[in-house]
Amino acid sequence: MVPYILKNKSYAESSIFKPENLLRESRRQNSITKGKVPAICILDPDGDLVDYLNTHGLAEKNKYWACYHSNLFTFEILGERVGIIPCAVGASYAVLVAEQLFVSGCELLISITSAGIIKTQNTNNQFALITEAIRDEGTSYHYISADELSTLSSRLISLLKGSNNPWFEAKSWTTDAPFRETKSAIQEMKEQNVACVEMEASALYAFGKAKNKEVICFAHLTNAMAQEEGDFEKGEYFGSLQMLHLIQEVLKKLT
Repeated sequence: MVPYILKNKSYAESSIFKPENLLRESRRQNSITKGKVPAICILDPDGDLVDYLNTHGLAEKNKYWACYHSNLFTFEILGERVGIIPCAVGASYAVLVAEQLFVSGCELLISITSAGIIKTQNTNNQFALITEAIRDEGTSYHYISADELSTLSSRLISLLKGSNNPWFEAKSWTTDAPFRETKSAIQEMKEQNVACVEMEASALYAFGKAKNKEVICFAHLTNAMAQEEGDFEKGEYFGSLQMLHLIQEVLKKLT
């Protein structure tokens, strides 16, 4: 039998429920002035960078963001005002937020999530630029057909290439059930040359492909699925300084 998630998917058909209409009602109910969010926005699923920015007085809450489910903060980097949303964990939530960001003024979305190491790579870089994500979650199947790949756009791959980048290109495994990362599943991913496992990239790339939006997903390789005590160490300020450096290098290439 065909799984129900693959049935009744009319990819060319418009949705009845639109993000701009949800935001309209949120602005009405919460007395939020209509306005645009920054053109460049960051998803910070762990929330560590937002905590760092707020602790050091470097960010402020955006008054135009009308999403019911999250807060958006803004900060300045390389003279650019950038938006950032903490704790958008998981494929469905990340895409729910992404849909609303792009109808609110966002033009480029960068996700930087922590990830488990599947296959050790020959590099000292801790950040993986995800160029393809295996679709082991549900959200992506509502945006693109089951036989399509969830990939970073070739245009963005070309722009982000370079020899001194603080990242390496990699394939990831996106799952929406992290506590079902079994030995056999991990072995299968190793055989497919997957570098890491995370929870958002394949859905965000499927959304970007379906809606023609620019989305970049990075994975911060921070753990080995807690198989030994002392895992999940990200460095000073929980990796926030490295994340800021990463964002700077991306903006240098794209702006």
